[in-house]
Amino acid sequence: MKPTPATSSAPDASSRGYSPDGSLPGYGRRRACLALAALGCAPVFPALSGPAAAADLPGRLARLDPDRVDAAAVREVLAPLPAPRIVALQGSLAPVTMRPLAEFLIAMGYPRASLAHPRDGTLSQSSFGSSAALAGSLAWYCEREGMVPLLVGHSQGGMLAIRTLHELAGAFATEIPVWNPLADAPEPRTTFVDPATARERPVLGLRVPWACALATGKLPRLVLGQWSMLARLTQIPDTAVEFTGYAMAWDPIAGNFGNVDPYVPTGTATVRNVLLPSSYHHVTLPDLAGLADDAAARAYIDGYRPGASAPEPGPGVANLVHAADIWHSVKKHWCREAQRRAGVGSGTA
Repeated sequence: MKPTPATSSAPDASSRGYSPDGSLPGYGRRRACLALAALGCAPVFPALSGPAAAADLPGRLARLDPDRVDAAAVREVLAPLPAPRIVALQGSLAPVTMRPLAEFLIAMGYPRASLAHPRDGTLSQSSFGSSAALAGSLAWYCEREGMVPLLVGHSQGGMLAIRTLHELAGAFATEIPVWNPLADAPEPRTTFVDPATARERPVLGLRVPWACALATGKLPRLVLGQWSMLARLTQIPDTAVEFTGYAMAWDPIAGNFGNVDPYVPTGTATVRNVLLPSSYHHVTLPDLAGLADDAAARAYIDGYRPGASAPEPGPGVANLVHAADIWHSVKKHWCREAQRRAGVGSGTA
């Protein structure tokens, strides 16, 4: 399937409350509002009118099961609410980006602004960056948006996502500076105000609600000299609440020749391993754009739940398995974060 061309313009940084220098207009007031919201002293629902108000949005949100969010719930309950930022990290081959994957999520109902980089609106980020910078930017986003971003990485991008989890766990340094993604530079501090508690805390130890890696293998780490990640690549630390690894048994690029090294938790992280069909190809795994426009594929994706048996809509639909699984996890954590912020439902646990 060919990627669907983008039709929306890149969001201006001010659309999410950012100013050009990375500061916030009325920053002290916004920090106070975040603190009050975290303590349950301020409304977290937007002003609604018409059908949305009549649908009893807070009540419907409270009744949602994050593991069973259907298309109607996405459209009518979650769509009016803030969504966790998703940082999509592409692999080492420059022409292959995560834009088609991001466009798929947008077509399924996820807000473009929560996928687009606030500086330039790009939907895919390089995997040649620093894990310390990425870890520091997660704290920056959390402080301003009230939610820790999710990480989705393909090939080397998956390595960077996992390395960032180890970075947050203190594997490479005892302090991590807050990183301003608008200025693409560190700030002179290693702590931030966590909106969930309204208290200052270090970047170190920040937990990512969900991260995933697509076709991330050890062979490229060896070839590219990424020695520090060879032993850590399949070890998922507690800085991930949940993690999903997607792999193919036969993937020469990743170094899989009939066997896949499973991801395992080093502590409390919930880790899932998803084996993809042998017909899929390492390079084209991010190409999910167009699946949302295929009626049969869309029905499969909307009804998908991990572990539940459901027939695929037929041969020839590439990348359907991880598309459905990724969308399930994305809307699950969108629901959980919305419930947490509202102090209702299972997200408050």
